[in-house]
Amino acid sequence: MSDKTHKTKGIVLRTVKYGESSVIVSIYTEIFGQQSYLVNGVRTSGKKGSAKANLFQPGVILDLVVYHNELKQLQRLKEFRWGFLYKHILQDVIKNTVVLFMVELLSKCLKQPEENPDLFYFMEDALLHLDEADDKTVAGYPLFFLIQLTYFLGIPPQVATGAQAQEAQLFFDLKEGFFTTEIPDHHHYIQQPHTSALISLLQVRQPKELPEVPLTGENKRKLMVAMEEYYQLHITDFGTLRTVPILREILR
Repeated sequence: MSDKTHKTKGIVLRTVKYGESSVIVSIYTEIFGQQSYLVNGVRTSGKKGSAKANLFQPGVILDLVVYHNELKQLQRLKEFRWGFLYKHILQDVIKNTVVLFMVELLSKCLKQPEENPDLFYFMEDALLHLDEADDKTVAGYPLFFLIQLTYFLGIPPQVATGAQAQEAQLFFDLKEGFFTTEIPDHHHYIQQPHTSALISLLQVRQPKELPEVPLTGENKRKLMVAMEEYYQLHITDFGTLRTVPILREILR
């Protein structure tokens, strides 16, 4: 009995060389979640092979026809083509670094190959907005993505109340995920002025609002580290993000 074919969109997460001319590609799909696909003949010499390989760069959005068998860990692609042609992401060094960060973060949070269309559409929308974003928006984009992703993972920070947000001494407890006026009895927390910056970021709903958030370079660096720690505390076997030190250097 042959595997059934399905049409789906997908976002490339990572690609590993396999044999002389093939690759194994991890793709976050619209209907099957994260899946691994064996793709033959994409690393052959010549323009055709190079053009195919370009489709499997991290963050690329693809239209796919896939063979799917739930009993197999390695699936096959029948057809693949550009789902969206970026204007800037693949050529802009900073935007491409942000994409590598987004893809790495998502990959570390995906533990099972289960479908989650809402998460797929969020990721797709975030990539499309990043492609069009101006420099000020891009500067705050990693933090925006770190925060927004928590809602789709079921681990969102609790938003500070109106009166609480005005407190001069306010802490954010990374372990418990809420703001407090009491110093937590552990070292997993941040304090002012970074708590105020986090409160402002938690109010952002669309990337276009990011330039209005008063973020200093120190705020960004501190909150990047803090949010990575937040994920480490709330996602099993999360580990560390290799792209964070690079982002801290280029997004000053």
